[in-house]
Amino acid sequence: MTSDAILDRLMGLHPKIIDLSLDRMHRLLAALGNPERAIPPVIHIAGTNGKGSTLAMIRAGLEAGGKRVHAYTSPHLARFHERIRLAGDLIAEQALADALEECETANAGAPITFFEITTAAAFLAFSRTPADYTLLEVGLGGRLDATNVIDAPRLTVITPVSIDHTQYLGETLPEIAGEKAGIIKRRTPCVVGPQQDAALAVIEARAARQLAPLIAWGQHWTVGREGDALIFRDDHGLLDLPLPNLPGPHQIDNAGAALAALRELGADENMVHAAVTRAEWPARMQRLRHGPLIDAAGPQAELWLDGGHNPAGGAAVAATLAALPRRPTHLVCGMLNTKDVTGYMRPLAAQAASLTAVAIPGEPNTLPATETSAAARAAGIAAQEADSVEQAIRRITALDPHARILICGSLYLAGRILRENH
Repeated sequence: MTSDAILDRLMGLHPKIIDLSLDRMHRLLAALGNPERAIPPVIHIAGTNGKGSTLAMIRAGLEAGGKRVHAYTSPHLARFHERIRLAGDLIAEQALADALEECETANAGAPITFFEITTAAAFLAFSRTPADYTLLEVGLGGRLDATNVIDAPRLTVITPVSIDHTQYLGETLPEIAGEKAGIIKRRTPCVVGPQQDAALAVIEARAARQLAPLIAWGQHWTVGREGDALIFRDDHGLLDLPLPNLPGPHQIDNAGAALAALRELGADENMVHAAVTRAEWPARMQRLRHGPLIDAAGPQAELWLDGGHNPAGGAAVAATLAALPRRPTHLVCGMLNTKDVTGYMRPLAAQAASLTAVAIPGEPNTLPATETSAAARAAGIAAQEADSVEQAIRRITALDPHARILICGSLYLAGRILRENH
């Protein structure tokens, strides 16, 4: 039985994709013998934006120090195996299929969400493979996220919190921050990235109740760009490092959180250098350099890919575009109907010469291209629709062969591009 076939079956175990609760996780993990208690020391990462990039930098640093690192991230882009890294390597097909099947058998047909049962499978795989650390990225929120069954992590990290997923996490920033802060555990250090005051107050209150030492931006560490260097300062001293290899000004703050985490773990100079120079995190302002879409664009165009999808993600993309050499930038955008589409596009208006809207193929929650283009016009961007990403690219480069084209708006769209454009 292939992992894809098992994953398809697991999708039918709960009527909802998201149903935040820990009860089903605790039931299944108990039936499996509580593998979450037997995994290597956990670094648990929550936040609205920057979780994955921060995790990637921490992983790069730890691995440069010879550490074996498990990692759990979501969603995947091209294939499910990307979500689970065992001691540095993507989980093998047989190991994934075996873990999924074991979880399916132990669950015995009881209601459980896809994310919950696949998270349990990750814990099962982690518990059976020796490693030095386990990096866990929260799926949604924190307090009731399926990953939040770890009683005593080694370290928690909270990246910037902003408004997103209001239908699940609350309408206000303090409510959302309260959900994210739910990963803070008793007496466990917590690295906190840059936060708005309202979010920071909630995080600080939760940490105080848990007697959890905070390692907070602006209080215990700072980070910034000076020329072509990244300067990080904390109680241990100053680091003068190269700029992050992941593009975009927002990666400075993500790097700061990663460096603060690594310093807490006792990282040496080689490890902190590797964190900012060797991280890999696809579909975050990723330059595409080969494949059918490059052929469609022609040799003089630039083609970029980004999966950001909320207002903070739009602001990060806009800042990244502003820092690139000046060139007309045209967006090819597909979004989900659950997102704040106008909020995402508003910061991009100053950088975009045009937007071509597409529906995300095969995605039931895609926003129709007509609604995406209407939102773009409302945000002040000249917009049209196309039937496909390739058609959009050909249209843009027919008018401007030197265009910079950014495919954006959704990780689901980004994943499809990475699967098909190879």
